[in-house]
Amino acid sequence: MISFTNITKKFKTDFYAQEFVALNNVSFQIPQGSMVGFLGANGAGKTTSLKIIMDFIRPTEGEVRFDKELGLNKFEVNKNIGFLPERPYFYPNLRGEEFLEFMGTLSEVQLQTIRERVKFWGPRFKIDHALKRELKTYSKGMLQRIGFLATILHEPKLIILDEPLSGLDPIGRKELKDVIIEVHKNGKTVFFSSHIVSDIEEICDRVIFLKEGNLVYDGSVQTLMNQNQNNIFECKIVGANLSQLKTNIIKTVELSEGLKVIQVASENKDRLLAELITNQISIVGLDFVRPSLEEIFYQTKGN
Repeated sequence: MISFTNITKKFKTDFYAQEFVALNNVSFQIPQGSMVGFLGANGAGKTTSLKIIMDFIRPTEGEVRFDKELGLNKFEVNKNIGFLPERPYFYPNLRGEEFLEFMGTLSEVQLQTIRERVKFWGPRFKIDHALKRELKTYSKGMLQRIGFLATILHEPKLIILDEPLSGLDPIGRKELKDVIIEVHKNGKTVFFSSHIVSDIEEICDRVIFLKEGNLVYDGSVQTLMNQNQNNIFECKIVGANLSQLKTNIIKTVELSEGLKVIQVASENKDRLLAELITNQISIVGLDFVRPSLEEIFYQTKGN
């Protein structure tokens, strides 16, 4: 759906300043129907990339191409994209419903259709109760919800979100993630940036990592997890004297109520289990230790 090819973007603050490379020969693709997370620390180049896709700024080198599913010209492509920037502007004196009708009208959606879609999506965004109020009375989370709703009013084929979950409390993030999943299940392609790694891990099937303007990883979340397995098992036991064990233990963690977690290398797990059984130590569970996507992200250096 989108081909982001060999993009380099350089900024220069003034004539004498050295150029700053925000993106360094970055290439990736967003396939139709995918749910892709765009990861990177603040300043990694995520917002710059999205602005280039939206044609708000131009790359120094490289090009962005859109598949014909999005349209045959720039006007058609823009009509099929819904974009929510990281810091959207809201007209504070408009009521919520007025703002949505205004935004829908800008996208050439009939007023009756706008109202029908607001009626459908309002409860899902948990914003329907506040649509009669002025936007200046809305909290950060409420503005995120109504901004997201405005983004999908014209039923775009591609939805691009820049840090849509930033600044929300855990409940708000969970509710918006549920909406993102529902929108995706309705056949929309979703591409959203975040520096909150757990959100990407939870709902995306594919992830793109940027680090200091360079592409670090582009591929399946599961493949990345499998490539970074550490071959460590952990066994939960109920209080025991571990000094009687001869198995080489990597780490021991004391939990509440007498529970302990023992970590061993995969080649030692059978010996550990045999020792625990021989010593009549109660085993609560045994599981493979899988690093989180966040741990992998901060350990990945790229090529």
